[in-house]
Amino acid sequence: MYQVIARKYRPQNFSELIGQEHVQKTLANAIESRRVAHGYIFSGQRGTGKTTVARILARCLNCINGPTSTPCGACASCVEIGAGNSVDVIEIDAASNRGINEMREIRENVRYRPARDRYKVFIIDEAHQITKEAFNALLKTLEEPPEWVVFILCTTEAYEIPSTIASRCQHFTFRQVDFAELLNRLQFIARAEGIDASEEALSVIAQAGEGSVRDALSALDQAIACCGKTLRVEDVRSLLGMFGTESLERVADAVHKRDAARMFEIVRELERNGHSLQHFCRELSRYWRNLLVAKIAGRPTNLIAASEAEQNAFLRTAALFSEEDLTRYLNLTLELYKTLQYSLQPRLHLEIGLIKLVHASRLQPIEQVLAQWGKSERGTEQPGGHPEKTNLLFAQTSTTEVETRSEPAQASDLAQRLHDALVQAGMTFSADAVQHSEVSLEGGDLLIRAPKAMMLALKDPGVQRIAGQVLGKPVRVRVVAGENVSAASVPAAASDDQTKNDVALRDRALSHPGVKRFQELFPGAQVRSVRNLNE
Repeated sequence: MYQVIARKYRPQNFSELIGQEHVQKTLANAIESRRVAHGYIFSGQRGTGKTTVARILARCLNCINGPTSTPCGACASCVEIGAGNSVDVIEIDAASNRGINEMREIRENVRYRPARDRYKVFIIDEAHQITKEAFNALLKTLEEPPEWVVFILCTTEAYEIPSTIASRCQHFTFRQVDFAELLNRLQFIARAEGIDASEEALSVIAQAGEGSVRDALSALDQAIACCGKTLRVEDVRSLLGMFGTESLERVADAVHKRDAARMFEIVRELERNGHSLQHFCRELSRYWRNLLVAKIAGRPTNLIAASEAEQNAFLRTAALFSEEDLTRYLNLTLELYKTLQYSLQPRLHLEIGLIKLVHASRLQPIEQVLAQWGKSERGTEQPGGHPEKTNLLFAQTSTTEVETRSEPAQASDLAQRLHDALVQAGMTFSADAVQHSEVSLEGGDLLIRAPKAMMLALKDPGVQRIAGQVLGKPVRVRVVAGENVSAASVPAAASDDQTKNDVALRDRALSHPGVKRFQELFPGAQVRSVRNLNE
């Protein structure tokens, strides 16, 4: 009967294990020095060898030559444990045996010595699914088991194990298997199976495993079943639903050339070929990440799960962008991927997201904009030979909101504008109340201190609407009672001389080289107000 590759090539001793050297070395030393613990927790992502190491440890303890870190693999105990049918090595699936009754059965079983072997080993898989009550039932037994019992708890979610249990066990964290080690393992198995597979094809399979040996071997089994004895990279990618670097490079090229129209063609082709748009976005995120790592590293690195040829391609593409650009593209693509998970119109959102990448490539870093602005200002001098003093004027644009303390002249002007707007709106009572009140801006609020007799007229909802129109933005109006407030609080309209001075000040501000340069960089900007900072 056919046996899947993941089971056929399952490691039977520590020397065959890959990617978990820290676990291998510690357990081997413990066995050789006869310092075997009564409880272990093996945690890590799926397919990294937790249950496999638990079985190897059981073989090391019960081998006829043991306890030894190199079991013979030929004695009855080694053979039965490898096959999973040893009477003294009990494997329990906690996903379906998670209750207190099952733990009580284990507690009763612990009392009896092994039928034949040296140790009775309990391997509890998916241990995090055991209920709290069941863990409590196992607690005392796990703390002080008989000398012939060893517990091994395997889990993908170590944080779900109660601290009372974890404190009584030795904890080993299993790591993701390095891409290079996983690729070497796939090459070894392909040779042993007589499979003709290129490094690129096996590289795609290793990437699909994402650090999990079992997932990678399952993908290899699937590829062999589909393609036979010869694995071509195009066929493997199509089978596993992965995207080649060519399709992702097309996106990067369109971004580099600022070709928005090409993005629509890419999405249309993806949908016509039946590809998952969400999966494509996920692969695109991984691609931007790899480009960013390649840009920073400047050479092939094991931080990128790809063959050397693919890494060289990453380096060539990464040279077209800056680190800031690649970081921006990665963030935008991750946001797009999050959107596609819940989108009812994935094609529309993907098209918009890819167009955003094109527009993002046109953005300049704010540091560069300020540097250009400063350079322009330093290069401009007045006829007298002295550079223009840039701190004399203050300009507020529509793209940047700056809050300042309200000065008396500004407050009076605001009160007069509010009064006139209320009169035009036919709210004469509210306008009269404003004329007898003090008006100021505090933070983002419009504060009106009014005589108590006039507060009711100012609490009309229309006052807040008019205030928003006057200030050009939504604002909250706060009306408080003020003492000794009278009509004298609001001065008369500015004199003609003052008006002329204001006009001259605004003209000077608009003619300033720095302001002109700012308006060139931001064409949609508008100067809202100007004031002399020396006053």
